Amino acid sequence: MKSFNKTSKLIVLFLIATLLIGCNSSSKKEELIYLHDSGEIFHTTFHIKYQYSHSVKEKILEALENFDQSLNPFRENSIIYKINNNIPVELDSLFIEVFNKSMEVSHKTDGKFDITASPFINAWGFGFKKMDNVTPEKIDSMKHFVGYNKIRIEDGQVVKDDPRVQINTSAIAKGYASDVVANVLKSLGITNYMIEIGGEIAMSGTNEKGDCWRIGIDKPTDDSLAMQRELQLILSVCDKAVATSGNYRNYYMKDGVKYSHTIDPETGYPAEQNILGATIIADDCMTADAYATAFMTMGTEKSIEVAKTIPGLHYYFIYAKPDGEVDVLYSEDFQQFMVN
Repeated sequence: MKSFNKTSKLIVLFLIATLLIGCNSSSKKEELIYLHDSGEIFHTTFHIKYQYSHSVKEKILEALENFDQSLNPFRENSIIYKINNNIPVELDSLFIEVFNKSMEVSHKTDGKFDITASPFINAWGFGFKKMDNVTPEKIDSMKHFVGYNKIRIEDGQVVKDDPRVQINTSAIAKGYASDVVANVLKSLGITNYMIEIGGEIAMSGTNEKGDCWRIGIDKPTDDSLAMQRELQLILSVCDKAVATSGNYRNYYMKDGVKYSHTIDPETGYPAEQNILGATIIADDCMTADAYATAFMTMGTEKSIEVAKTIPGLHYYFIYAKPDGEVDVLYSEDFQQFMVN
């Protein structure tokens, strides 16, 4: 009997030891660390930091690849490419969500944000290389097939009033891509992350130090090559998204006039407004990205008026005063994100 008890105790001790080793081994496997994945997508770069037990870069790249197949207008056989070339195509959820948000922002801004402005953008050329080819007559002719009210989705299909209507979602796509990656991380239970794609940033939780994520916003300088960089301010952001649009590094000088890289969809010409840079904080990056672009074509007064109608949206404008001096203007609640 004593021998039996002794054996039983040994077995129990062995089982306990095995369980403890297993628990320690499991805890090591599930140890959470901060990881950094980076790469290129949409002719720009991405940087993603997150807290997890192992890299999930493959899942991130898979999501970005699906996004590219849907919304890259330069990629043959993408959904948006087929739409622009009037080829029948089945829409996916990525395209539909971007399209619907674009229409919403267009209505809110009275057309100052318009994904059908692609012909204007193409006419001026990236970096304004084709500027000398632009004439008032060409711009006027394009107005017949530019306008967000000339395209819609009906019964799961894109319907155009004119087959020449084309769309370009570049002013909203990078922000939405950040949201798409955020959804991938959330699905894995990841709560601490910062996703930056082409300068548009989605954040959740905290960084390695347990603080909100820190974001730097550049100061306006007449430096088209971006060789001189100085910070305008530093933001501390948790559980929000940040997008910035600015003219001060993307412009073309002709006859002493600075032309913006932001095209006004109403006029077909570069916007001539007083905002040099717009930084928007919102609940999602797609919203922040779209309004950062829209406000560049609207000027401070109209932008402030629209911003007040959008819950959870905060703005910081760097603008030129009539005397040429540069000043800043921000929403009352924006200061909570500013780091001294």
